[in-house]
Amino acid sequence: MTSRIFVALLWLAAGIANAEEIALNPNHPETYTVVRGDTLWDISGRFLAHPWQWPQIWHENPQIANPHWIYPGDVLTLTYVNGKPRLTVGRPSEMRLSPQIRVNPEDQAVPTIPVNAIQQFLSKPKVVEAGELAASPYIVAFPDDRIVAGGGDRAYIRGLPGSKAVGLMVYRPGAALKDGETGEVLGYEALYVGTADYLRPGDPATVGLTQSQREVLIGDRLLPIEQEKVTMHYVPHSPKSELRGHVIGVVDGVSQIGQYQIVIIDRGLADGVDEGTVLDVTQSGCTRAVMGDSNCMIRDRVSTKPDERVSLPEEKAGQLLIFKPHQKISYGLVMEATRPLHVLDAVQTP
Repeated sequence: MTSRIFVALLWLAAGIANAEEIALNPNHPETYTVVRGDTLWDISGRFLAHPWQWPQIWHENPQIANPHWIYPGDVLTLTYVNGKPRLTVGRPSEMRLSPQIRVNPEDQAVPTIPVNAIQQFLSKPKVVEAGELAASPYIVAFPDDRIVAGGGDRAYIRGLPGSKAVGLMVYRPGAALKDGETGEVLGYEALYVGTADYLRPGDPATVGLTQSQREVLIGDRLLPIEQEKVTMHYVPHSPKSELRGHVIGVVDGVSQIGQYQIVIIDRGLADGVDEGTVLDVTQSGCTRAVMGDSNCMIRDRVSTKPDERVSLPEEKAGQLLIFKPHQKISYGLVMEATRPLHVLDAVQTP
């Protein structure tokens, strides 16, 4: 039997018993037919003011043994049970009441978020401890005295154990990732450069560069490729307890952050953040001249005291979903952004 995406049961298992009141989108439809290219987040936004709350209104069909997957062609209907909104799914074969077989490969199911926005980052961003990259094998030279290389070139490596070298990823030491409030170093970002295959043992050993996202340089480090189990079907939920942190980095280093860009926050598994955690991004009400200053203030132009200043309240500026948590930091995808986001903006429980 075809597997179906788990929403309601996982939500209940997470212990979310007293969910906040559900706010519907004022322009919500009564029904919606799923089309290819939809995501569960986008579909839910048609019905809900806060799309991440859809597991709270999903109605489990007790006649279906496996939990729910959603596919193009399915019809979602908004109904009410005891005065509370519920989403149910109807399938074309059920509505026509004609016997037929419907086969749906798992990878055709509607994902929670845009797969192409995160797919290339699921295995490549890496957080390392101090000294971890410094102790790893490194590139000492390229053929013909070149100073840069790319996919299709060879490279000479020191410190590479031939018996353990199969597939390799090339990294470059990145910036220190610091807690946005205390300044504590939480780890170091290893910037993904490319991939390599082991060719010949020795000191130096020889590898073939199979792919490069950046120019490969002398001094770049190599780590074994890690095979990670990846899911594209996240169940969005708020943290189990009140949480507050900061955006401390953005993948590829842009200065202003918008929808579907990947950010790094200074909270992780140790703080109760896991896959699917949803957080609001907030900004102070003052000007961005002092970017990232959570205590920035503006002059009170009405006050009779010329030096009096006032802190304006924080305003919600966006929302993100965590897709790759580490122990102390996490990678999140910006799902909504009502204004440009910045490094050191606050993140908190919705």
